[in-house]
Amino acid sequence: MTRIESTFDRLKSEGSKAFVSYIMAGDPDVATSLAVMKGLPDAGVDVIELGLPFTDPMADGPTIQLAGQRALEGGMTLNKTLDMVRDFRAENDETPIVLMGYYNPIYSRGVDTFLQQAREAGIDGLIIVDLPPEEDDELCIPAQAAGLNFIRLATPTTDDKRLPKVLQNTSGFVYYVSITGITGAAAAEAADVAPEVARIKAKTDLPIIVGFGIRSPETSRAIASVADGCVVGSAIVAELAAGKSVEEVLSFVAGLAEGAHSA
Repeated sequence: MTRIESTFDRLKSEGSKAFVSYIMAGDPDVATSLAVMKGLPDAGVDVIELGLPFTDPMADGPTIQLAGQRALEGGMTLNKTLDMVRDFRAENDETPIVLMGYYNPIYSRGVDTFLQQAREAGIDGLIIVDLPPEEDDELCIPAQAAGLNFIRLATPTTDDKRLPKVLQNTSGFVYYVSITGITGAAAAEAADVAPEVARIKAKTDLPIIVGFGIRSPETSRAIASVADGCVVGSAIVAELAAGKSVEEVLSFVAGLAEGAHSA
């Protein structure tokens, strides 16, 4: 059982919803992003999504794009991202880490080499947004064979015909994108999300975590109340972009986490 699976089992037994947070590795610099990452569990984060900077982040909105640009300009690499995970694991062996990004850096490294290094560093799962289910043999199947969960995104446009294909080799949890379009573009509405979560739950036993458009504890609570939890990314990254201190960012995250956990 992976850290992701055991975390969701524990939350389910406690009757609690999950709070997942996203940060970009190396944004605004390695030291700051590592300090934030290390503080996330105490702020109430159940699962950490760690963004891998990439030059052409097609699914991301301006907030995440600029974070990746800042990280790359600061010299962030795949190796340094894995080093961040190792540093985190030296102090925390429990909180799951999901690496989120694009396939090109992994392909360039070589799938087998990357999976070995990721597993050794302490990564538990992958979200690779530009690999559709038709390409599962590229990375999804090898990743699961290596003991990593491969987490798939479902969206409002994932109809009943497409959904079984999306769910086929997904593990860990399903990431439901609450709105169409790019990250950080609009506000999530629980009334719109609830029937979609129910539709997906009818097809899988995996937890459904909802992301995109969550910026406040109130929205965090509302969305978590109709799903198994929620994920916040752009709103947290925006705090870092605004020059907030590590303590201020973690205080903001704690409010979002409290919202989700009170659902």
